[in-house]
Amino acid sequence: MRIAQLFLHPMWTGQKRYNWHFWKYQLYGKVYVMTKGVYDMKKVTENLIKLAETALIAALCYAAFTFLQIKIPMPGGDATSLHIGNAVCVLGALLLGGWRGGLAGAIGMSIADIMDPVYITVAPKTFVLKFCIGLIVGLVAHKIAKINEKRDKKYVFRWSLIATVAGLGFNVIADPLVGYFYKQWILGQPQEMATVLAKWSTATTFVNAVVSTILVVVVYNALRPVLIKSGILKLLQPA
Repeated sequence: MRIAQLFLHPMWTGQKRYNWHFWKYQLYGKVYVMTKGVYDMKKVTENLIKLAETALIAALCYAAFTFLQIKIPMPGGDATSLHIGNAVCVLGALLLGGWRGGLAGAIGMSIADIMDPVYITVAPKTFVLKFCIGLIVGLVAHKIAKINEKRDKKYVFRWSLIATVAGLGFNVIADPLVGYFYKQWILGQPQEMATVLAKWSTATTFVNAVVSTILVVVVYNALRPVLIKSGILKLLQPA
C-alpha cells in the first residue's frame, strides 16, 4: 500500500508544482547560483591581488624617487635629479604588464612630484611619460616577445634588455622634449630658461636610463627563477 502511495505521490504524477522537471530545475538553479558565487568570489580575490600588486609597485616608485635621488638645483628655483624611480617603473611593467606597471609608475612618481614643492608643477607631465614607459616596455616584453611563456634564460635576458632600452630610450627623448614645451607653454617659462633646463634634463635622463637599464636587467633576471619556482610569476603575469 505504501509503495502504491509513493508512486501516486504528486511529485511522480506530473502535477505542475511537484513534478520531476520542477525539482530538476530547482537543483540546477541552486548549483548555478553556488557556482556563480564561487566564480564571483574568485574574481574579486584576483582583482584585489592585482590592486595590491599595483599599489606595491607604485609605493616602491615613490620611495625610489623620493629617498634615492640626487637633486641638482637649476636657475629659477627649478631642479633636475639623478634617481632610480624609472627602474622600478620598468620592473613593474616587466612583472605586471604594460598597463598595470605603467599605471603604478605613473601614480607613484606623480605622487612623489606632488609631495615635492620643486616638482609639483610637472606632476601631470610625469604621469603621462611614466605611463608611456610602462606601455612601451609591456608591449615589447609581453605582446611581442611573450617572455612569461618562455623558459630560455638567454631569450628572456635579451628581450628584457630590449624592452627596457625601448622604454627608457623613449624617456630620454620625450622627457626633455615634452618638458621644454610644457614649461614654456604651460608654465610660462622664458625660452632661454626652458632651453637650459631641457639640456640639463637630457643629460640627467640619459644617466638615469643607463643606470636603470643595468639595474632592471640584473634584478629582473635574478628574481625571475625564484618567482617561477615559487609560483608567484604566474600570479603576477598580465592577463
